This record gives sequence, structure tokens and C-alpha cells, in this order.
Amino acid sequence: MPEGQRADARRNYERILAVAVDEVAAHGANASLEQIARIAGVGSATVRRHFPTRRALLEAVSHKRIEDLSDRARELAGTGESRTALLAWLNEVVEYSATARGLAAVLVPDGGEVEPAHVNGCAAALEDAASPLLQDAVRDGAVSSEATLADLLALIAGIAMATEHYPDPAAQAHRLFQLAFTGLAPQH
Repeated sequence: MPEGQRADARRNYERILAVAVDEVAAHGANASLEQIARIAGVGSATVRRHFPTRRALLEAVSHKRIEDLSDRARELAGTGESRTALLAWLNEVVEYSATARGLAAVLVPDGGEVEPAHVNGCAAALEDAASPLLQDAVRDGAVSSEATLADLLALIAGIAMATEHYPDPAAQAHRLFQLAFTGLAPQH
């Protein structure tokens, strides 16, 4: 919310965001903007004024989670074995993505973006925070140098979206992520 906004505009923003958090938790990334407006007691134009796109709303809803994950990446950087640290952080991203409906949708580029140079704020924040984790793992030979954080976040987002309707989406997402991270070869 930009500084200098009128008090009523700030209240509307905060009320819309609070309702959106609940609606996205209940209905995922496709939560109805009209329903959010109705519950918040504002018009749909007010919602769109504060959040011009669905993605802007989802990014605002996910902001705190993204900050927490970024902080966690910074905590893990340089601690212990590099592959273990990276995997611990990625598992936390999987957990958040599988349980916080709507988060996975903001980790991947939006195909409807008009400008290809559009920066995905959530993914960019995670990539910035976690790049030391990946760099350490690559340097130690624990992860392929071809892997990028964008690749790993896209993989996690895909898994989270594919498992969101399972009875226990987090457990299924973790299982699939472990398969992807360790590979399909039998472990001895």
C-alpha cells in the first residue's frame, strides 16, 4: 500500500487483503474477485483499483510467506552441508506451496503478461534470497550446474498445483518432490 494514501483507502486495502487471504486459502488462486469485494464491503472497482490484476492480489496475499521463505534461505546459507541446506529450504517451499493455496501460482510466470521483461516479484525475491544456497550446492558438486532456482521453483509450483486436490496435498507434494530431487533410480 503506497504511503500517502487516504485513511479510507488504506482501510479498504487492508480489508480487501484480509478477505483475500481467507478466500485464497479456501478457494485457491481462482478465488472470486467479486466475492472478495462483496465480503470486504466494497465494489469490485475498488478491488481492481488496489489490485489491477489477479496476480497482483495473489502476490500481496503471498507477501508474508515469501518474506518468511526468503529469511529462511538466508538463515540456511553457509550452514552445514550445501545439498542438505538447499534441500531443507526447497522442502519448506514445497510445504508452503502445497498448503498455502495460491502461492504456487505466483511462483511461475503469468502467460498473460504483456511485457516479457515483467519481473515476477515473488519468484525474484526467493531467487535472490536462495541463490547462495544453490551456488554452494553447485560449487560442492551436489547439484547440477544446469539447475536454476527458476527451474526449481517452476518444478515446485507444478507439483503443488498438481496435488492441491489430494486429501493430503502436502504429503503428496513432498513425495513427488523427493522423486524429482533424488531421481527415479533406486537408492542403495
